[in-house]
Amino acid sequence: MVTRRTALISGLAVAALPLAWRTAAAQLSSQDAADLGRIQAYLNNTRSLRARFVQTASDGGVSQGLALLQRPGKLRFQYDPPTPFLLVADHGILVFHDAQLDQTSNIPLSQTPLGILLGDQISLSGNVTVTKFVRLPGQLQVSLVRTSSPGEGTLTLIFADNPLQLRQWSVVDQQGKTTRVAFTSLEPGATIDPRLFEFSGMPRGAGGGG
Repeated sequence: MVTRRTALISGLAVAALPLAWRTAAAQLSSQDAADLGRIQAYLNNTRSLRARFVQTASDGGVSQGLALLQRPGKLRFQYDPPTPFLLVADHGILVFHDAQLDQTSNIPLSQTPLGILLGDQISLSGNVTVTKFVRLPGQLQVSLVRTSSPGEGTLTLIFADNPLQLRQWSVVDQQGKTTRVAFTSLEPGATIDPRLFEFSGMPRGAGGGG
């Protein structure tokens, strides 16, 4: 259980590590830049989202559950039994709770790759660096890091195209371990009870997302 817990924290909530080197930005064609603009607009227009998810950890373990997202700064990953995990973000803090061990970990949302998706306004330039852009038939993939602290990890977003829709994300941590999350039954614009983003004893951080 400790191994699964460590893998999930590493994959979804990677603590920032200082790096001495610069992040290499992807070389984008004019078509890439146009598609990146479409992706940025799609993300900014998605103020809330409800979906089912299937998560695959680096050790091959698979879990599933309900994902809720509301910008700015709110996230809930509610895992189906028997997985005893709950991941909640609000007040600038990402909270990971293991009900079986009765243990809770708190990490500033600003120090996680997923914080990139939870800002009030999402920009895929400046504070965020695009490190890779891949175009496949009917699919677009973009890999992102925080420009100032790439050691937090790399976030890769995978979209179906025509129409554009988020289908999957993956996080690679500083140890090279990958956690993949695939989405089904997406409901963009869903109305979500704000109480679902609260966790008993959740500390209040500074700001929400980014």
